[in-house]
Amino acid sequence: MKKGTYEVKIITDFAAAHQLRNFRGKCENLHGHNWKVEVVLRGVELEECGVLVDFGEVKQATREILSSLDHLYLNDLPFFKERNPSSENIARYLFEQLSEKLDNEKRWLYRVSAWESADACATYMSE
Repeated sequence: MKKGTYEVKIITDFAAAHQLRNFRGKCENLHGHNWKVEVVLRGVELEECGVLVDFGEVKQATREILSSLDHLYLNDLPFFKERNPSSENIARYLFEQLSEKLDNEKRWLYRVSAWESADACATYMSE
């Protein structure tokens, strides 16, 4: 019998403004998005109660981190002083922050996607 992997995903959102430096296009101008964020964890072993992780725990950790971005000008935040606040770097920032809160010996953060519109997203994931 094949051994499988469990996957758990939550979807949430935040709103923020940004400017992309050295972009050579309209996105160099100040503008904002209502980002949709997908957070995906994986694991091979469930907790005794039969879940990989409580959805509430993932939602709370994500809300805490998103509150540091929501309705702000992302370019002013320390992480984005040297990195453009692109969807790619937003996904990376969220991934790094969330993995510190959610990873343990039974589960790991697998990927974070930052959707800047209904048809465009960037993803940062573990290897």
